[in-house]
Parts: sequence; structure tokens; C-alpha cells
Amino acid sequence: MSKTEVITEINLALHGQVTCSSESSNGTGHQAVDGALDTCWQPSSSDRREDNRVWITVDLGDCYAFNVVQLKLASGFIHRYQILYSTDGEIWSETYSRETSRGGIHLDESALFPKVRGRYVTLEVELFDPERDFQLIELGVYERLTIPSGPLLDRLVCTVEGSAYDQDDTLTVQVNKRVKLNLRGMLTDGSNVYFDFEDISISCSHEDVVTIDENWVINSLKSGISQIKISVTLDGVMKEASFFIDVSDPTEWLVDINMVHPSLVMDIGQPAYLELGCLFPYVHVKPTEAMKMNVSLVNMTLEQLVDRHSEINVASGMASVITFPGEVRESGKYRISIVMEIEGDRFFYDAFYFTVKDPHRNNDGQSEIVHIDEKGKLAYVPDYKGNQILDFSNCGYGGGGVALPDVETVIVLEPVEGDNTTHIQAAIDQIADLPLSVLGFRGAVLLKKGVYPIGGTLQIHASGIVVRGEGESEDGTLLFATGTTQRNVIEIRGESVPCLLPDTQTSICDLYVPTGARTIHVSDASCYRVGDTVKVLRYGNERWIHAIGMDAIRLRPIGGGTVQWLPFQLEFDRVVTHIDGNCVTLDAPIANAIESCWGGGSLIKFADTCRIEQIGIEYLRVVVSYDSTIQDSRIDGNEGSESYLADEQHAINFIDVDNVKNAWIRNVVGFHLQHALVQVGRSAKWITIQDCAAYDFVSVITGGRRYAFHLMGELTLVQRAFTETARHAFVVDARVAGPNVFLDCESQEDYNSSEPHHRWSVGCLYDNVMGRIHIQDRGWLGSGHGWSGANYVTWNTSNELVSQQPPTAQNYAIGHVGTQGKSLLPSPYDQRQRKEAYWESFGSHVTPRSLYTQQLLDRLMMEACVNKLPE
Repeated sequence: MSKTEVITEINLALHGQVTCSSESSNGTGHQAVDGALDTCWQPSSSDRREDNRVWITVDLGDCYAFNVVQLKLASGFIHRYQILYSTDGEIWSETYSRETSRGGIHLDESALFPKVRGRYVTLEVELFDPERDFQLIELGVYERLTIPSGPLLDRLVCTVEGSAYDQDDTLTVQVNKRVKLNLRGMLTDGSNVYFDFEDISISCSHEDVVTIDENWVINSLKSGISQIKISVTLDGVMKEASFFIDVSDPTEWLVDINMVHPSLVMDIGQPAYLELGCLFPYVHVKPTEAMKMNVSLVNMTLEQLVDRHSEINVASGMASVITFPGEVRESGKYRISIVMEIEGDRFFYDAFYFTVKDPHRNNDGQSEIVHIDEKGKLAYVPDYKGNQILDFSNCGYGGGGVALPDVETVIVLEPVEGDNTTHIQAAIDQIADLPLSVLGFRGAVLLKKGVYPIGGTLQIHASGIVVRGEGESEDGTLLFATGTTQRNVIEIRGESVPCLLPDTQTSICDLYVPTGARTIHVSDASCYRVGDTVKVLRYGNERWIHAIGMDAIRLRPIGGGTVQWLPFQLEFDRVVTHIDGNCVTLDAPIANAIESCWGGGSLIKFADTCRIEQIGIEYLRVVVSYDSTIQDSRIDGNEGSESYLADEQHAINFIDVDNVKNAWIRNVVGFHLQHALVQVGRSAKWITIQDCAAYDFVSVITGGRRYAFHLMGELTLVQRAFTETARHAFVVDARVAGPNVFLDCESQEDYNSSEPHHRWSVGCLYDNVMGRIHIQDRGWLGSGHGWSGANYVTWNTSNELVSQQPPTAQNYAIGHVGTQGKSLLPSPYDQRQRKEAYWESFGSHVTPRSLYTQQLLDRLMMEACVNKLPE
């Protein structure tokens, strides 16, 4: 296929007569062919919603030959588009179509096809999100003489050992394996074309994992994930293909160990039930190193040892089966515990779980997986690896269940004329110079009723300080945030972030630490003591990122910017409460399973002296000044029906808390903020926010705005909070380690949903929350938000709920009353299936009314009993 030099290239559609499916006052059809880059065609919202399709036709004025249609887009969530042509406007033929899930869609799209001849050209667009605007800046039709008149390259086909691999497929091989890649192209007429190596561009995302030589032989070098990307340009048409290679190294795995039973459900996040009278499960073991094993079967409910196998010697590479004789004769929760000892005094641990129902127990009106037992306490049903609904009772001031203190007033202020920032700050600084009491308090600044204009930021950098008003009502204490500076009105912040102590780091020896666990085994706990502040590090390697699909996020439909995830770690901020040899018990549960196959984890001490504590903000009202002449009508970039106040040059957050522990914010009301009433930073924990409300946000309604209660820290309790006009009313940020709780909260006039916002935050409870809640794969949103939350629980919620199950974890939707909302994915743009979360009692609330309150009652009763035991 030869090419000739371009003689001329004229836009045949320029200023042509246009018809279209609809148009808006801001974007008429003829503006798509007016040659101007500051105008566009924008179909109406009703047209977009009617059948997810819009179309535009241009009359070229006469029959012309053409082979290129160029599209310049401003916005549009497009699943598919096609080009049709006609000589008479009645009989139509398709000349080009494209599904945009392959490679995304770009602001500048070029459709190249064999030359056709026609007078009328139609662009038909199938939208996968009709709620978002579609804007076409320009449609151009050209005859390009460099494009041959014969068939063009349509797509690439990659095969390995007879199997075809596409962009979402994974080829699994072992290390030191050589496999041959075959590549062929399919032309628009269905025929094949083959390429030489020098005709293609081929790359591996990790060349230390795999390489590909000049003979297209793939060599697997070491364990890991690598993506093969291939690009071919033929006669001016460029096509791409990709697939993943998962290289495994059997020698990296200590042991292949599984529980086996024909009737047990062994899926993450699904209860593992066994019936009375069944044979016990057995354990299949195949180690890569010789080891000695101790295996025990325990009925945890009855605290009864059922069977034990001591010092079983298992040879390297030898498969063994460990059985437990007899039938299951007692109900309860069972655990099979495995201790593995390898030469050199190395110990590793694993466990499996199953639950046997009491056939005489009636759990009507309660959840199957967490319900009140005969002792009046919650009983939890785990999955086969021990994952269960978290105990959230440690969230809140003092670690949960501790009453908020009433701190003595030391300084009383009245408002002064003009800016009161310095006036109040001087009182805060004066209290900061006072000594701490035995209980850790210095005293409170009481702001008497009145209006206090605040042009700056009030800062608290010392422990034991309370700022108190005389009420959040209109006739109470009002902080009036003046000026045009974007800022926090109050900042509560320690001097620096906690510092890790690397010399104390020790690896976790459990092959699997389940979600909800408080105990872990480590290699060496000799340097740890009860009361130590520690971080539990949970690693997520590239193989885990691939397992959850976050290295294959679809590209952002318009404009690009999607970032595939890289490996990361979660850091759980905990306190050691008990040590038994190398077994360490923590004060709060781990909110994400720690798995050796995904990188495992470790334990490390950290210096916590830099965090301030015992801080309170209470009984205040904040009102933010703004420019009422600045208005907008767009909502998340889409044209809305009504204008709203959109000034952004004013205070952003009322209270920003970070590097703080044991703090509280109560009875605070805010108006006209841009972002949040309260934002809790990543190095904050044990915070209670209660009886607070945020109204009438003033900002553009788009990303990064109107996150009324925004959590980035751990062990925070937000209770009895209310908000209106928020985008994300009760929201958790990326990679938040949890747990956190929203209890008895309500949002109204939501512009978006309460949610884990992006990138795998874990362990939050929405308990009796009324509002729109979405817990899902957010895909390409933002820059690739992906799976936003894991191991979340919604309990007795109302209004609208979306809850999906992320791979390797679970989310739980229990007792929701209202509607089940529509998830973002799957969609025509990304048709890969996502599982629903564990849904139970949809349409009816369950008992107990509040999960958090019952968990707190259980824990406090248990601790009270322990404290009464004689020494």
C-alpha cells in the first residue's frame, strides 16, 4: 500500500448546513462546523437522557470523496461513536465505529477509513453517562490523500500458545519460562496482516519481571506483574494492544495450605457455615520447606479444644492431609489453628474458621453475621479466613465510651471592635503558657455572646486548651469569618507528625491476619512493652494491585489524567495492650487483612510525643462572608437549571485538626463554608465530633468542595451531625486506615454522595445515617479513584445506598431502608463485572438499632468485668 504526498486538505464540513437530535441555547448545532474553537454543539439534557444517544448531521453541499472525520471534544462520557454517510440523506452506510473503552477517548479524535463518497455525514454518539454534558467543539470532514483507498488496520490480536489475550486479560507463567508471542492485525475487510518485529513498538512495564526479544519470545525473570503494550502504525492508522503477565515463583511461597469441605462457602466476606452432623473440614498442606506443624481445632464459643495434632513432620514439596475425626456435634464458632516451625527457630501461623448454627436459636429481626447471643452480647460470624465485621467501639474521644469533659474556664472574653483574631489568639496563647493539670487540661477560653469578626486563623498548638462559646444559636457566640483569603478559621495542630522508629521494626509471621483481628504474631517482640504506641503496616504489592484491578483502570473518558495505582501500605495507629511471647495484642482491630501473598506486614514503634491532646471546640456558630454577586449554574461541570452562590474567595474550613489525639468538637454550627465544617487530618485519632451542623455552602459545585465532615485520620466518631447542600456530606479520604464511625447523622439537598472518596480507605461504619451513601469502584473518576472503600459497614441506613464488594475484601450493607442506587460500574464503558457487597435485610432495619452503641456496651461491660477480677 503506497502513500502519495498530500496535495490539499479542506474541511468539507465547514459552515455546512446542520441538523441534530437537539441543541441548547449555549450550544447550537451549527457551532460544531463554524471553525471556531470557543463555541460548541451541546445537546439538551432531556435528549441525552432519553436513550443515551445524540446525533448530528452535516450537509457537505455536494457529493465528495472523504476518508477522515476529525472530532474536537470539550466533554462527553462516550461509550461508542460511529460515522455514517449518504448520498441522498435517505439511504445510509456506516464507514467507521469505535468503542472508547479500548484506549479511552481523546479531546482530538481522528476517524480514518477507506475512502467513501457522500453528501451527508452523520456522527452518532452513544453515551454511558447521560447525566454529564456532551460538547462537540468541531466536526471536520476531509479527504486525505496519504491514506490508501484499500482496507485499513482495524485491530490487533495477541496470542500466546494458542490463546488470545486482550487488555483485561492476564497470562500466568512461572519464573524462568519462555513463551512465544504471536501478533497479527485484522483489516477493515476482515483479512489478516502480519508484522515484522521492526514494524511494531513493544514495551514491558517492568523489564526486571519479563523481557521480550527480537523473536517475540517472552522471558519471565522474577515474580511480579508486567504489562505488555504493543503499538503498530500501518498506512497512517495506529492501533494498540495490551495484556498482563503474572509471573509466579513457587519458591517464594512458604506453604500451600487450604481448608477443604464440600459444603462450606469459602469466599472472602461470606459467612462460612457448617451444619450439625457434618464431617469436620480437613486441611491440605504442601510446604516448600520442611517443617514441623502443630494443628488444633477449637470451639471458640464453648472455649473447648476439639482435637489436636502435635509435631507433624511435613517434608518439602510433600502434600499432606490433616483430618479431624468424627462429626460436628456442638454449635458455635470454630477455629483451626496452624503453627509452623521451620529449621532455625522460625515460626509462622495460619488459621481457618467456620460456624455451626444452633438449630434452636431464632435470629428473626437480626443479622445473620452479627447478632445478639444468649448472653446479650454481639456474636460475629466470620468468613473462612476469619474476616468479620469490625468492632468500631474504640472510635471517639478517649478511645470510645469516655464522656467529654467540662473544662474550667480560665479566661472570659467579650468581642472588641474590628478584627478579633489577635484578641482571641492572645487568650489562647495565654492559656498555652499555663501548666497542665493532672488530667491534662490547662483551661478554657470562654467567648461571651456576641459577634467576633475573624479575618485570620486562630491556632492551637498546645495541649489542654478549650475554646468555648455561649451557644451555637443566632443569639449565641458568633465567629464571623471576614475577608477574601482562603483559609481555616481554626487550626488545631501538633508541631510535627509522629516519627517511626526503624530499629524496632519486626515482620508479621501470620500468613493471614483477618480483618477485625486484634492479635498478631511477629518475629521478635522483645523490644515491645504494654502501652507502646505502634504502627501496624499492611503492604500491598504489585500483585495485589493487579488482583483488585487497579493497574487497569479505564482512562478518563475525556481529557485523560487517569493514574494507575502503585503499591502502597496502610498504617494502623495502635497501642499494645498485651504481649505473650511473640504474640502482640492491640487496643483496636485491624481494618484490612494482612496477607503474605500480597506483601505481608510488619510492626513498628513510633514516637508520639509531638501530638497534642485534650483539645475542645464547643458551643460556637461560624458564618463566612462572601460575594453574593458571584454565581454559577454548573454542577460537577454540567449545566444546571438554576444559579447558585459560587464565590470561593473566603474561608474554606471552620476547624482543621491534625497531629492531635483525644480532642472533641461539639455543638458547632457553620454557614457558607467552601469545603468543610470539620476536617480531621491523617495524624489525628480519638476525635469526637457531635451535635454539629453545616448549612448553605458557598462555592462552585465541583471536585474538592463541600466535604462537610471530612475524615483522614483514624478512630474518629461523628455523631448526630447534620448538613445541607454538601457534595460529600460524610466522607473519608484515600488510604485511611480506620476504623471511623458516622452515627445518627443526616444529610439533605445532597449534590453527590457520602462515601469513601477514593483509593482504598478501610473500615468505616455508617450507622443510622440518612442520606445518599455510595461505596463502590469509582473507576476513572478524579485521576483514578478506583475502589474507594473496603471493609465498610452500613447499618440501618436510610435513603439511597450503593455498596459493592472489592476484590480481596468485603463491604456490608445491613438493614438499609430506601433505594438501592445505581453504581458507576459496570457500564458500557467498562463492562467488567463488579460483585455486590454483602446485602442483608434490605427494606427492614435490624436489631440492635445501633451497631456502634451495642459494640460499645459490650466492650465496656467486658472491661468492667475484667477490672473487677481479683489480682
